[in-house]
Amino acid sequence: MKFHRILFITAILVSLTMNAAEAKIVTRDVPYDHDGVHLQGFLAYDDATAAKRPAILIVHEWWGLNDYARQRAQQLAGMGYVAFAVDMYGDGKHTEHPDEASKWMSQITENKDRWQKRAEAGLAILRQDPHTDSSKMAAIGYCFGGGTVQQLAYASAGLKGVVSFHGSLQLPPVDAAAMTRTKILLCHGGSDPFTKPEYLQQYLAAMEKSGFDYQMVIYGGVKHSFTNPQADKMGMDALKYDPKADRRSWAQMKMFFQELFGG
Repeated sequence: MKFHRILFITAILVSLTMNAAEAKIVTRDVPYDHDGVHLQGFLAYDDATAAKRPAILIVHEWWGLNDYARQRAQQLAGMGYVAFAVDMYGDGKHTEHPDEASKWMSQITENKDRWQKRAEAGLAILRQDPHTDSSKMAAIGYCFGGGTVQQLAYASAGLKGVVSFHGSLQLPPVDAAAMTRTKILLCHGGSDPFTKPEYLQQYLAAMEKSGFDYQMVIYGGVKHSFTNPQADKMGMDALKYDPKADRRSWAQMKMFFQELFGG
């Protein structure tokens, strides 16, 4: 009897080991459309379980949907989330030239309604994925993407929360907090030259008045794009990778998600 019990336990352990070995991060490009523009996002999830799980939208920097945004999606998938890196420009295009990036970004941000709806088109793809628990969704964004997820919060997009990493600070509409309960986490560089001190104070005053549940973490002496290891190679003095701020802000995001989703 004891021998059979040992064989049974051994079989279970072998089965679990094989399942763990077979589980992997699944990734694929996902084509979709918005306002006549062909878009191509990037989906990532862990196939270890078929259970529905919290889902995170990732919005890229002003460079476009590049490998950095895809890597973040895979990181989140490894943490147990369904992750979708949205395409805000079309055809998954990206650049390393600031002038071109600025032009593409301006074409999106000049129309706030279209800006929000372009991001919501990606959110709809994530919401429809069979692995997604649509009651537990959040969004993170970097630089231009940080501003974009703030716009999603203001647009009542059905998100539990958003995280802006070195994002452009978007003043909240007067009545936005009455229409949405989306929580906001802002991870900001204290020496970000794109945010003037007087504008930061204006933003904080507006957020206090708005009634939003928000928190801002400021990393002293840290410049723009502090989470991107490629920032120093872009030829812009305003950009600088900071590994300590990168690590701390990611940990801050994890705690925020625990608050939003539990577990």
